[in-house]
Amino acid sequence: MFIWGFSPVLGRFIAADIWQLVWFRILIAVAVIFLFLIISKHDLKITRIQLLKLTGIGLIIMLHWLAFYGAIKVSNISVTMVAFSSATLFSSIIEPILFQRAVRLYEVIIGLTIVAAIVLIFSIETEFWLGILLGIFAAFSSALFSVFNSIMARDLRSGVISFYELTAALMGLTLFIIIRGDFNSGFFVLDQNSVIGLLLLSLVCTVFPFIAAVNLSKYISPYTIVLTVNLETVYGIIWAIVFYAENKEVKPTFYIGVLIIVIAIFLNSYLRKFSEKKAPKKLQA
Repeated sequence: MFIWGFSPVLGRFIAADIWQLVWFRILIAVAVIFLFLIISKHDLKITRIQLLKLTGIGLIIMLHWLAFYGAIKVSNISVTMVAFSSATLFSSIIEPILFQRAVRLYEVIIGLTIVAAIVLIFSIETEFWLGILLGIFAAFSSALFSVFNSIMARDLRSGVISFYELTAALMGLTLFIIIRGDFNSGFFVLDQNSVIGLLLLSLVCTVFPFIAAVNLSKYISPYTIVLTVNLETVYGIIWAIVFYAENKEVKPTFYIGVLIIVIAIFLNSYLRKFSEKKAPKKLQA
């Protein structure tokens, strides 16, 4: 999460447009992951059904990154990260449906609390409405592919999952850019800051964290992963203040909403531990 906290900062640092940013990020990540899989002699064979599923998840990831970095481009890091924290609510609903388990009331309540904090911020920072909407869509897509990856991780290794998903995302985005008519020589022209930023974003903030997150989905629930990712909101806002002085771009009441979100994150951890301790007692009764 600490590493991912730099992602939005690099998203603002990179001068390239959203299409170039996401395309080059995925391209570099796919190349590095493929090299790693070949050197480590991973078996890349998967079934046709698995390929179709991973392709679908990859396209969701593509849309997620377009929305996430698009939100940063049209607003700022702080607003984007706060809107992104609504993933907790989406996960609390999506995970029980796909995993066929009961909905945990406290997860929904905490998710709604975070959304209420976002609404509070939205009512104050109305000029950033597009960034908030894109950030919320990025949150929804994040919750969606986190749950799907938990299912796929039962049968496939995390590196293989990451390779096929990001390859599908790259092919899907390439096709879309070609249809837009933007895939020309100018598309490959990048300034020095964008090149440096993209290398850091791809190598440091994508390859290792992405594979690690997929691997963790074998052991912890998607909701817990999404909730933990919300700590990226905290790190992202801190770095946004340090590097871009974004505290001057938003009103002081913005941080009231941020505080509510942080409290909700830690409250969920406490309630989850409490419910896990209580569960065995119920079984013994």
